[in-house]
Amino acid sequence: MTKISDDSFVLVYRDRRRRWLVRPRDTPKLHTHLGILDVSALVGQDYGVTATTTMGDELTILEPTIEDLVMKLARKTQVIYPKDLGLMVVKLGIRSGSRIIETGTGSGATTALMAHLVRPTGMVCTYDLNPEFQAVAKKNIERLGLSQYVTFKIADSRLGFDEKDFDAGVLDVGDPWEVVHSMREALKPSAPMAAVTPTTNQAEKLVAKMREEGFVAVESMEILLRHLEARVGMTRPSNIMVGHTAYLTFGRSTLGLPRPS
Repeated sequence: MTKISDDSFVLVYRDRRRRWLVRPRDTPKLHTHLGILDVSALVGQDYGVTATTTMGDELTILEPTIEDLVMKLARKTQVIYPKDLGLMVVKLGIRSGSRIIETGTGSGATTALMAHLVRPTGMVCTYDLNPEFQAVAKKNIERLGLSQYVTFKIADSRLGFDEKDFDAGVLDVGDPWEVVHSMREALKPSAPMAAVTPTTNQAEKLVAKMREEGFVAVESMEILLRHLEARVGMTRPSNIMVGHTAYLTFGRSTLGLPRPS
């Protein structure tokens, strides 16, 4: 059974909306509206214990999952939601040993998830034009102990990638159609690619460019998530749901020559 150490991440859980991700060495005392929790006193205890705040409120101490870690990262950009990331991981076939090319590092949330999955022999190569974004992403990746699985590059991916023969690719930029050619050249034949766009107009231009570049199995979709309020005798769908977050577009690279526009 894993014991909590001074360097361990712990998820302090009250309910779905009230949760805090901390480490004893960084946050020995957690100040909340429910009172102060002595996080340092958790060292040596097992995950799953209940801890009491100074106001007598009971909080559960959980071992964080990769979802908890990713969603609590420091961010300067909007991150991709877990409901979208889950499908992306499945469609891209990401596994231990995969080599992934990503453009649009942002705050590094997607990068972190992929690095977590490709360990210990895979790697993620991520490009961004904004040094400020990548500085935040590097700190996030380092904080999670995943730095050795990620290569950061400040460069314009529209001009091409330095590396080749990747197993999968991720596009998360404002003009993804401008990077499709570079992505096709960087991917292995048959390799899957996923792109994230906030608007239908972007998805439309992206799909047209992917088909022009010889991608097949091209499809776009949107994932909607609604929780169920499950209570004995009163179960109903939640009034609040995570609606539109992004349009996801997928495709597979081929050896076929790009079609003329």
